[in-house]
Amino acid sequence: MSSYSIRPATSRDAKAIAEIHVATWQAAYKDLLPEDYLAKITVEKRQAYWREAIEFSEPQLLVATEGEQVVGFVGFDRSRDAGTKSTVGEIWALYVHPDHWRKGAGLALWDGAREGLKDEGCTQVTLWVLLRNERALAFYEHAAGFKREMPSLKTVAFGSAKLEEIRLKRLVD
Repeated sequence: MSSYSIRPATSRDAKAIAEIHVATWQAAYKDLLPEDYLAKITVEKRQAYWREAIEFSEPQLLVATEGEQVVGFVGFDRSRDAGTKSTVGEIWALYVHPDHWRKGAGLALWDGAREGLKDEGCTQVTLWVLLRNERALAFYEHAAGFKREMPSLKTVAFGSAKLEEIRLKRLVD
């Protein structure tokens, strides 16, 4: 049983969400993205983004807490990919503070997002992951039951680096 609780994000969570977002990017992408690109991702910029997301529910945000501490978050909504049906949802972001990796917070967040997507009438869900992000791919494929969608590779620029992302997909059930 997970020691994490899942609840909707509130405006007072924006700073904690931003701190988790920055810490996770710096840990997970340190060998994938250029240092100068990672250095530009600041808590202040992310806090403004997440505060607005919470205010407008775009995407819908849930947080994982341990006691009173926010340790992770998930953003989900309808798919942003062109040409997808209205019954296709998307995980826009799922991040857990590195101190809580592999302890159940990510799976608890996924379960919360899946319930939210079901409530919205979604029958399928997709997400995009950097092809070289082996930790995330292992989580989504082995713990959360996603499958790679072939061919769905796209190249995304992160500063001077160009990396490939792959779309993963599964039923919401």
